[in-house]
Amino acid sequence: MTSAPLAGCILAGGLARRMGGGDKTLLPLSGAPMLARVISRLQPQVGAVVLNANGDAGRFSRFGLPVVADPIEGFAGPLAGVLAGLRWARAHHGEAEGVISVAGDTPFYPADLAARLMEARGPDAGRIVLAKSDGHMHPVFGYWPVSVADSLERFLREGTTRKVLAFVNLHPNTAADFTPEAGAPDPFFNINTPEDLEAAEARARIEA
Repeated sequence: MTSAPLAGCILAGGLARRMGGGDKTLLPLSGAPMLARVISRLQPQVGAVVLNANGDAGRFSRFGLPVVADPIEGFAGPLAGVLAGLRWARAHHGEAEGVISVAGDTPFYPADLAARLMEARGPDAGRIVLAKSDGHMHPVFGYWPVSVADSLERFLREGTTRKVLAFVNLHPNTAADFTPEAGAPDPFFNINTPEDLEAAEARARIEA
């Protein structure tokens, strides 16, 4: 865990259309729900973890985490999940400077994600930091200052777009580079299709 007080938010609100609908985070990977692997990677990196998901929270009860729904009506995308995490952190962990967001369908993300995001942030607790690798941004993986919560809610309720980078560019921000070494697998490989899940099973066996 980093020295800065942080909360973690797992974004599990995707519609999973290419997986046939439902909660792809609950699909089995190496004999356990994919979400279990995501949780186990995040918990050592932050002080507390919340799960962002809509609908019946009871389907996640086995994981023992608080579950918060999007505070914006309709499917408002990942920024609504980030806002849910920020509101939860402010209410329940007032000491937290920010929230580390991760995607629930990306089981191999870096085990040092929070530390490297904070290193890129530097001393400015109000700076948003997003992950990138191989020149591509991964806007679902980032550090979000608690101080931007009100601005984010206004953006989602009043703005004409809900694109992550459109909001990020309204605030001080930077990126943390997670480009892997040549030949190393993509740390932000996410599961969208049954074929992706098969590839993840193979990778999990190698990394076991």
